[in-house]
Amino acid sequence: MAKMTTAELRGYQQICGPDGAMVAIACDQRGGMRALLASDPAEQARITNDMLGDTKADITRYLASAASCVLLDPLCAVPRVVDEGVLNRDTALLIGLDASGFDVSPEGHRLSRLVPGIDARRVRELGGTGGKIMVYLRADKPAANEHNIAILRQCIADFGKEDLLLVVEFLTYQLEGESPEDYAAKTPWLVEEGTRISLECGAKVLKLPYPGTAEACANITRMAGEVPWAVLSAGVNHATFLGQVEIAMQNGASGVIAGRSLWKDCISLDRDIQRERLKTIAVPRLREIQAVIGHYRQKAA
Repeated sequence: MAKMTTAELRGYQQICGPDGAMVAIACDQRGGMRALLASDPAEQARITNDMLGDTKADITRYLASAASCVLLDPLCAVPRVVDEGVLNRDTALLIGLDASGFDVSPEGHRLSRLVPGIDARRVRELGGTGGKIMVYLRADKPAANEHNIAILRQCIADFGKEDLLLVVEFLTYQLEGESPEDYAAKTPWLVEEGTRISLECGAKVLKLPYPGTAEACANITRMAGEVPWAVLSAGVNHATFLGQVEIAMQNGASGVIAGRSLWKDCISLDRDIQRERLKTIAVPRLREIQAVIGHYRQKAA
């Protein structure tokens, strides 16, 4: 397995809390955030990047300040949160490289995209502690992954050259014509094998979908070895995610990089409402997650 350099390890330590666990707030979404802020497509189209930046700034100020790290995008949020003094000096910053959405191949496979002009050097210039790349993977369809694996290898090599921390994320997805039941049955294997692909490409820190079972979590931990992995929330409700975090931590996860499960029902175009909900709903949810993580970190110590 690829081992972190001294500089990468220092960056990793900064995205973790005092107990050494990752607790990062993900709000690098663009299209998904617009869909939460407005249900009508025409209304969504009127939500500008600056308006999204307002929401991300509030999430950073009121929620991420209670965590060890925030994950933001370079189109709406960065460098604004740094330049305007929104980002707490003790909160690390990961910057997302992946563009919103995806292209679709003639075979119906998802093709990941990058934000133009954002590489390791630019992440450093923007004040990032490190970067994050997300690609789509279907381990059972090798032809579906060639384009996305090439992106993954390119980003890992670029960040390696700059000696800058890179968190690698992948998502699986349901194929056209595939039943929800068949997809759900395959999910643990798809996440395990997607992890294997990411590790073979040289990933040193992983952000993974919950693989569905305790056994799959344990398999991932064994496979990853010294490579730490965080579980993502994928927008499930808070109670569900809390249970997933507990199982993941019991079976070797190193923390969470969570977004929508914390703030999806807290954001609003009315910033007064948004700020109040972030303080009274999202932060207590985060504290519950931190308590679960702290319990298992203490037991591991």
